[in-house]
Amino acid sequence: GVAAPLPGGSGLVVLDTDVTAELADEGLVRDLVRVVQQARRDADLDVADRIALVLGVSKEVERAARAHEEFVASETLAATVSYEPTTGFEGTVGDGVTVNVLVAKI
Repeated sequence: GVAAPLPGGSGLVVLDTDVTAELADEGLVRDLVRVVQQARRDADLDVADRIALVLGVSKEVERAARAHEEFVASETLAATVSYEPTTGFEGTVGDGVTVNVLVAKI
């Protein structure tokens, strides 16, 4: 943690600056949803269109996405989510990790 002085020298507050694995995963998943939404727009899909989603992602991103797959599916209207290499829409998540997503209207 980091110690931060309180105003007037009345003590110290210790801030927990460690990002837990769970928070890191949630950040990756939010980034992934953002990339999928960009891919949907790029494909001129209607906001109500259901999709089949293919994620070409690293093992770390796949692990996070599988842990939060229900969230990813509901946020992106994906009826199916699969994990395999794809040359679909390219984006970045986390600290610049490249992901490829393929969206297909169903």
